[in-house]
Amino acid sequence: MDGVTAIANILRIEGVEFIGCVPYQPLLEAAAIAGIRPIVFRQECTGIHMVDGYSRVTNGKRMGVFMMQNGPGAENGFGGVAQAFSESVPILLLPAGMPRDKRGVHPNFYPTRSYETITKWSEEMNIVERIPDLMRRAFTKLRTGRPGPVLLEIPADVATAELPEELFNYEPPRVVLQQADPADVSRAVKVLLAADRPIIHAGQGVLYAEATPELIEIAEFLQAPVMTTLPGKSGFPETHPLSLGSGGPSTTAMANKYLKGSDLVFGVGCSFTKTNFAQPIPQGKTIVHLTNDEDAIGREFKMEYAMLGDAKLVLRQLLDELKSQAGSARAKDQALQDDIKSVKEAWLAQWMPKLTSDDVPMNPYRVIWDLMHTVDLDNTIITHESGSAREYMSPFWEARAPRSFIGWGKSTQLGYSLGLVMGAKLAAPEKLCINVMGDLAFSTVGMDVETAVRCGIPTLTIIINNAYMSIYSDSRFPVAIEKYNIKGLSGEFSEVAQAMGAYTEKITAPAGIIPAIKRGIAETEAGKAVVLEFITKDEGEYSKF
Repeated sequence: MDGVTAIANILRIEGVEFIGCVPYQPLLEAAAIAGIRPIVFRQECTGIHMVDGYSRVTNGKRMGVFMMQNGPGAENGFGGVAQAFSESVPILLLPAGMPRDKRGVHPNFYPTRSYETITKWSEEMNIVERIPDLMRRAFTKLRTGRPGPVLLEIPADVATAELPEELFNYEPPRVVLQQADPADVSRAVKVLLAADRPIIHAGQGVLYAEATPELIEIAEFLQAPVMTTLPGKSGFPETHPLSLGSGGPSTTAMANKYLKGSDLVFGVGCSFTKTNFAQPIPQGKTIVHLTNDEDAIGREFKMEYAMLGDAKLVLRQLLDELKSQAGSARAKDQALQDDIKSVKEAWLAQWMPKLTSDDVPMNPYRVIWDLMHTVDLDNTIITHESGSAREYMSPFWEARAPRSFIGWGKSTQLGYSLGLVMGAKLAAPEKLCINVMGDLAFSTVGMDVETAVRCGIPTLTIIINNAYMSIYSDSRFPVAIEKYNIKGLSGEFSEVAQAMGAYTEKITAPAGIIPAIKRGIAETEAGKAVVLEFITKDEGEYSKF
């Protein structure tokens, strides 16, 4: 068999059912022959975002795979890979490359070298005989430790070279997980039990480890309130009486109060990296850190109590040690739970005028609020866009189950949500899958709505169209706004989506929100991609403290 046939057969052994692409790439035909469905996108980044969403929702148990055309295809995919790298998402990238005798000859693009800084591992299939070993290594990297993109370049001459049948000996590598050093667990338990006001800070490592049950048990044992990071949102049920909601650029009053008032912060499956999209950890806190990434330990905080390992396994170790040292769980702290509830009710009351506003043009908060109270939250996956859509949604949306909310925010590319939700729908076809985006984001990637239509991926896209970049303060460029109207953005987006074959509506008044959402849901259930465009006011107030 030739090189690409060997690769396609290995992907099939690994259970890959589809592969994202923008042709032409010789692996495309080999994959189709092997029974792997090619999904062709309008642009590489959106296709990479799609396989990213797929890997997220499956927690990497079924891997998203994207192949790129030699040269411009591999060049165009850079942004999508950078986004996945910043978000720690495991995806396999298979760019076509130049023949080996052209390596280093200008202007040939060399993906292996160019992608080294935004992948967990970047390697070239330098000889056809190494394909099984390199693919095994790639899947081992994808399944081990901190997740991230892995790239294997396929040189043109290796793609067509012949691999002897006897050298095709591929077996999928098993998942290898690790527990923490028992001494580290014992030290962490002592300080956790000694804390008067501990708070749990849960990241997306909880989601990848599928450690929500253990996290709930730890929180209830300690009677410790739980806030999540933005990527970790949905890792702890926000219906739980100890839930504080998620942190981030916008946050909840509960997370703000209890993080500031804590004496110990227990980070589970997070990095504690200081970014613009993470709620700052106040100075003077004792920090306990559980992570599977040794590079995150002590990165930006002095770390005396660190545990290295899989979140699920280490939480089980902690539970055993807590029972050993404390004997029994703490009694239910009704005063704590009542206070969390009271703070939440007061905070929501402050925001209710916006969340239930009858203004025309509509307030975007009303769109989000009505959407949340119309869908079946137990059977919905939703993701936000970068910018204002993220700020409107993340504090107020109630995430009840793991991966019901796909939170993100580091590289924050415009348009990321469209590909994410397509991947989510492929991973969980029984769910209603929604993305909420602004007008600028839709104008960036909206042509790939046609991909959802053509490929039968019935997602629901909500466009919040205020024809204005609300997330950017006018004070940053007043002359440019006044003289050149740089924030004036508009377009007939529902008409564009309709022309591409989607079911569309344009909604201009609050009374139309819920009926349109119900019609949109019905159309997705009938197998159609749906785009609902809501004409809203410019709303620049966010839940910040």
